[in-house]
Parts: sequence; C-alpha cells; structure tokens
Amino acid sequence: MWLILAFTSAFLLGFYDVFKKKSLRDNAVIPVLLLNTFFSSLIFLPFIICSHNGLIDDSSIFYTHSYGWSEHKYILIKSCIVLSSWLFAYFGLKHLPITIVGPINATRPVMVLIGALTFFSEKLNLLQWIGVIIAIVGLYMLSRSSKKEGIDFRHNKWIIFVILANILGAISGLYDKFLMASPANHGVGLDKMAVQSWYNIYQFFMMSAMLIILWWPTHKKTTPFHWDWSIILISVFLSAADFVYFYALGMDGAMISIVSMVRRGSVIVSFLFGAAIFHEKNLRSKVTDLALVLLSMLFLFFGSR
Repeated sequence: MWLILAFTSAFLLGFYDVFKKKSLRDNAVIPVLLLNTFFSSLIFLPFIICSHNGLIDDSSIFYTHSYGWSEHKYILIKSCIVLSSWLFAYFGLKHLPITIVGPINATRPVMVLIGALTFFSEKLNLLQWIGVIIAIVGLYMLSRSSKKEGIDFRHNKWIIFVILANILGAISGLYDKFLMASPANHGVGLDKMAVQSWYNIYQFFMMSAMLIILWWPTHKKTTPFHWDWSIILISVFLSAADFVYFYALGMDGAMISIVSMVRRGSVIVSFLFGAAIFHEKNLRSKVTDLALVLLSMLFLFFGSR
C-alpha cells in the first residue's frame, strides 16, 4: 500500500513542478514562495483548529496532534531545511528549462541512498550500485545535452542551485524518516499531520520576514511580481503530494530510499509538460538522458525490494 501511495505522490509532484514553473515565468521568486507557504498554511490550519477543539476524532487520518516545544523544535528544523531547499529550487527552476531540472531532481534518490548508507548503516547491493552508476552517467550526459542550450553544468550557478536544492531535499527525506520512526526505532515518532501542518506555518513566517528584509527594499530594481492563479495550484498539489508521502512513510515497512526514489518519477509528468506546453528545446537528446535516469530508478527499486 505504501508503494502505491508513493507513486500517487510522484504523480501529484509532477503537476506541482509544472505549476511552479508556470508561476515563476517572468515573476519574482520570493513573493511566489511566500504565497505558496501562505496557501499551504491555510489548507492545514482548519485541521489544527478542529483537532484542538475536538471536532476531528483522534482516529481520523486528518487528526493533528498538539505538541509542546520539545516536539516542535524538530518540526522547526524541518521547516528550515525544506525552505532552504525550496529557495534554491525556485531560483534554479526560474532560470532553467524544466526538462533539465526534472532529470537532475530524479537523481535525489541516489543521495538518499548514500545518506542511508552513511547515517543509517544501510548497505547497497549489486543492483543498487548499478542504479547509482547509471544515474551518474545519465547526469553527465544531461550536462552535455544542456551545453547545446548554452548551459554549462560546471559554470552555471542555477545548475548549482538545483543541485544544492536536491542535496537539502535528500537531507529532508532522511530527516523525515527520523521524525516518523517510533522512539523504539531511534526516531521521534511525530504525527504526520502535525509535521506537515506546522512546518508550512513556520515557513510562512520565515518567508514573510525574508520578503520584508530581502525583497521589498530592492523590489523595484528586480523582477516584478505579478499574480498568477497557478500559484494556488502549487500549494494544492504540493500539499496533496506531501500528505500522501507522509502517510506512506508512516506505514509499517515503508522504506525512505524506495519512497524517495519513486517520488522522483514526477520527472515524467514535468518532462511531458515541458515539451508540450513550454515548448522547450533539444528534447530528443534529453529523452535519452531521462531514460537513463529512469533506468537507474528501476535498478534502485528492484535492488531495494
């Protein structure tokens, strides 16, 4: 069941990436990200209030536990990690074709596996090692394809931003495993709804401060902000994707390495929309690179079963 939920999350994430790309076209990044956290907070705020007032039964999947500072400090750390990843990802996606960003994002499971190997003493088998090697080859070939569009992986700061976003995203995934695992399994054992609800709220206040301090004083000299209805859809699809993801991760037997890998299947949706709607270039060469990344995911999947 948790694997099916992981694939559902991947499908939703693909649309999240598409609407994120659309909302960032000729638009200011920080206000878009602030509104994303605002609408995401609005989605989950009723669950917090209704749970606190007993209007949602504690047996419901939407019940949100009330915690003290000893638990909220872990959620606050989660917010900082995710928000840092989003900032790098949003700026990178704004300046790069989605057909390049998508395949790079698909390599995140490799980082999660390396993290699991390092911090959770997991061992890679032969199939997993093959998957890692194929992913590295696919990323290298993607860098060669991108040069045809004047994008050099080694000297393009937006590529570096996307890579940093993926590193932080991998750290977030490993941290999620720590948050959801029971104390008996050396975790914190937090409620998934509480984590998702409160980390969005914390991020909204962080982004509000960032907008006031960093963006507003210079907003007339930078890319102007304009409203786009796709901004709301970013929050809707991200909230749905994360809800399914956290629910899957909280199930018995769920493996963060597999869930993280499957979620990167969202690259298929974003790649198709990048070709059909954004009319991005050099697709034939990128399809080969994407196929290698997806092949690496298959090896990782079967090697992790």
